[in-house]
Amino acid sequence: MAGLTEQERVSLLREVGLFREVADEGLAAVAAKATEIAFEAGRMIVRQGEVGTGFFVISSGQARVIRDGKTIAELGPGQFFGELSLLDQEPRIANVVAESHVVCLALASWDFEGLLASQPGVALAILRGVARRLRAVSEELSH
Repeated sequence: MAGLTEQERVSLLREVGLFREVADEGLAAVAAKATEIAFEAGRMIVRQGEVGTGFFVISSGQARVIRDGKTIAELGPGQFFGELSLLDQEPRIANVVAESHVVCLALASWDFEGLLASQPGVALAILRGVARRLRAVSEELSH
């Protein structure tokens, strides 16, 4: 299976809500640092309780987010996970399991931190994305 071209990576990232406001230069920087990783159906992509070393954007396939044995979300192409552990260096709050063959663009923590330092637009977009998620969870809890 051939991997995604640099332009295909940029196009995928452009569709990710987290990177909605990032300029092409920032998207290209993220795409250049990302590695493609494939996971077979049933494989654990990230494990609850472990400190995360990767941030993932699903390129193809479906995954399930499980917290304390309960499915809390289904993820597909263009969706992401793993950003919280990279930002706060705390253990992951959920498992993510491949439901089908899943291909992800992955950023290692050391590359992620370097991008945040060198690409202010990427850092700002990620902060806004995390804030949106926090606000959505807070609103869910208050209803």
